[in-house]
Amino acid sequence: GEDVKPFTPEETKEIVMSLQQPAVFCNMVSDWPALRWNAQYLSAVLDGKTIQFRLGLRTMDLVPQFETRCSYVKATLEEFLAWSCEQPSCLSGPFSCYEHSRYWAYADYKYIAKIFEDKPEIFQDIRWSDFGFPGRSGKESTLWIGSEGANTPCHLDSYGCNLVLQVQGRKRWHLFPPGDSSFLYPTRIPYEESSVFSKVNVPNPDLKRFPEFKNATAHVVTLSPGQVLLVPRHWWHYVESIDPITVSINSWIELDADHEARVEEAITRTLVCAIKSAENPSDGDPWLNPTEVEATSHEINLQYLNKAVSACLECREASVSEQARSSSAGAEQRTRASRKRKKREAGYEPESCRLLTRKFGFSTLEAEKLQKIPFGPHLLQVLPQPEETSSIGALASDCKDLFHENERGHSGKLHCTRKQLVTSNDCETPAHQMDSEGDPDASQTALSTNDLLDCLVNPHVINLVARLLLERTRV
Repeated sequence: GEDVKPFTPEETKEIVMSLQQPAVFCNMVSDWPALRWNAQYLSAVLDGKTIQFRLGLRTMDLVPQFETRCSYVKATLEEFLAWSCEQPSCLSGPFSCYEHSRYWAYADYKYIAKIFEDKPEIFQDIRWSDFGFPGRSGKESTLWIGSEGANTPCHLDSYGCNLVLQVQGRKRWHLFPPGDSSFLYPTRIPYEESSVFSKVNVPNPDLKRFPEFKNATAHVVTLSPGQVLLVPRHWWHYVESIDPITVSINSWIELDADHEARVEEAITRTLVCAIKSAENPSDGDPWLNPTEVEATSHEINLQYLNKAVSACLECREASVSEQARSSSAGAEQRTRASRKRKKREAGYEPESCRLLTRKFGFSTLEAEKLQKIPFGPHLLQVLPQPEETSSIGALASDCKDLFHENERGHSGKLHCTRKQLVTSNDCETPAHQMDSEGDPDASQTALSTNDLLDCLVNPHVINLVARLLLERTRV
């Protein structure tokens, strides 16, 4: 009986695909062999194989520490663990230029299929079939290993929703709903396909430059080993390791909406590459995220755009017949919904829905949907922070969990496969990468190319352009 899970794969998939709020699954992975994947175990399995680490300063700046502002080294996990423990042996290794007290290190976004390509049997240690996705294993997952302070700048993922398993240590997640996008000042510089970054450094926001951030609603949760976090589509997130060593595994789940998202990403890539490539190279703006390796040509970008548009239209056509078959059922559902609405208007709205609407700002429809989700000890809802602990104050301090921590147990993103490893840097780090004094563009009064791009490729603008392109193609 101890292997019985609180939800069946079918129930879990229904929750993952329908829930539009972040939530934490508990007691779903107790039998997964991947729970033994702590850093020491992985070091033994990799047996001296080097992986790339991103290094950033621990100092708190007003500017996000984007990947273009970091240094990179290639090292073994054994060397990383020695550096984390400040052992004398690390004084001559790849981390020798980086004092542990001043820097954090992050082996982030490592494709398990690539780093364990010679050990494919290990893929089966990860069993996303328990979440309703049969056949999905470590082969479709990525690995994240970091030291305390290692973080991912605030961003949203253009494709899919995200399932994150915490294996070792704890990570604190700051999540913001899609509706808060304008408060987070989206930017595509540095450019990375499928990642829309925020200009705001969430734990230390510059409210003079970004005053609207105070209106953002933070959902904060500390993820502990054995728990799985659901990050719904287009939810912003800033993630930070809060224990000496952390290990996480995640998998992005494809959604039907990804077809349109790929059209939008193709438009964005075409515009960003065209405009930034025309800029004077001597400006020294590291606009391309290291994960992108190189800017693609205009011809290639147009080919990608045409393929994305064709795939999206084919998907829409395929769904037309399905919609026609379900039209009668939909009419019946609308009739029932109309009756429920009339009841609410007559004062029959359930008290639980009124509480959710009043306390947390959910719409009545959202509140009704949440009533059907089986929240409880096995599925923890990540709620908005109370108003008395504002998002700014709470993020800058040591936030309390929004739910009681459970007993601590065992210690392929959809980017069209363009991610590759970049070469490691030496100890000489360009000033623009590790400058902690602030944004080098902050003193400029004239509008820059990046200012133009922030407006031109704003997600709302790109969404409109994508719809116009799809309409033009149909005609």
